[in-house]
Amino acid sequence: MRATFKILFFVNRSKEKNGVVPIMGRVTINGTQAQFSCKYSIAVEQWDTKANKVKGKGKEARDINYALDNIKAQIIKHYQRISDKEAYVTAEMVRNAYQGIGTEYETVLRAFDKHNEDFAKRIGKDRVKETYYKHTIARTHVANFIKYYYKRNDLGMNELTEDFMNQYCIYLRNEVGVQQSTVRLYCTTLKSIVSHAHKNGLIPRDPFVNCRVSGGTKEREFLTEDEVQALMSHRFNDPALTQVRDIFVFGCLTGISFIDIKNLTTDNLVTINDSLWISSARQKTKIPFRVKLIESARKIIDRYEPFRCGNRLFNVYRNGWTNVLLKQIAEECGINKRLTFHMSRHSYAVMAISNGMPIESVSKILGHTKITTTQHYAKITTEKLDKDLSVLESKIGDKMKLV
Repeated sequence: MRATFKILFFVNRSKEKNGVVPIMGRVTINGTQAQFSCKYSIAVEQWDTKANKVKGKGKEARDINYALDNIKAQIIKHYQRISDKEAYVTAEMVRNAYQGIGTEYETVLRAFDKHNEDFAKRIGKDRVKETYYKHTIARTHVANFIKYYYKRNDLGMNELTEDFMNQYCIYLRNEVGVQQSTVRLYCTTLKSIVSHAHKNGLIPRDPFVNCRVSGGTKEREFLTEDEVQALMSHRFNDPALTQVRDIFVFGCLTGISFIDIKNLTTDNLVTINDSLWISSARQKTKIPFRVKLIESARKIIDRYEPFRCGNRLFNVYRNGWTNVLLKQIAEECGINKRLTFHMSRHSYAVMAISNGMPIESVSKILGHTKITTTQHYAKITTEKLDKDLSVLESKIGDKMKLV
């Protein structure tokens, strides 16, 4: 099909001020249009609508018409360059190229690189290194997929289709071998980058707007009360295992996440109604939370008081190494579960709800922005179900008599 390409200059009469109007440009390609300002203004009667230029032969008219010719030449040059490179061209792409906008977004991997560079600048402010590493891994998977499926080193952003996302999901599951929840994580990053490009006029449409990637039915593991007690009563020969066990148990007894435990200071210890509490805010969401410390949690704080650096409550290992040691701890204690620190938070939620704490209170303690997030943690255990059904039986058992 023959491409239609046209450049038109006109004056915007709706912006007339004291008889002066701005000169605008419009690029039309295959039915798509994009307008831009030429950065010149003239008296409305000076514009020649048929000739698309300024009337007269004076210096001002010659200078402006020369500038318009130069703009037209630049746009034609950008159009030809993009046409040679991309499968199809839109007016927005040519207009953006002329204005110098978004040239780094011309391909998928360049867009990813720009996204990751911007993310890296925010580390320590409102972003963390761990998430940045996940984005770099996601970028690697996309690059490998393009080589695997398309036999190319990169792909134009405007070449993306729904099929790209569908095939990428299959590639992640079958070739990379990741779980469905991880597939969704990688695809969410890619969708966000493409959506950003569309919102900034760099591609004519969002090819993934209707793509829905399921997170699967991932079970969130937790420790039972007996398993937590088994951890608490075990004696380790390695002091490092003892320390990691204590911090993990502290998480089970408070519901506080790893990074928030790491950030705790003596300033977060407050007394309310003659009881010791922790009052802080989640690093992830900035949502404040308060939790009352039971005796075992207070003992853990006291145990590590002599080893504090400054006013930090605990000296903790990095999260990755902590999880490595937790695997050893689980094995030594006979717990047949893949122990991670985040399971302490799951375990707290389950124990709290199983023992009658309202889910609204659990959500407040965990510092969740939505109660639906808490519901993902909350497990209805057999013990809780048995208690609830026993209460129901005691109330209606005598009334419901079969004759």
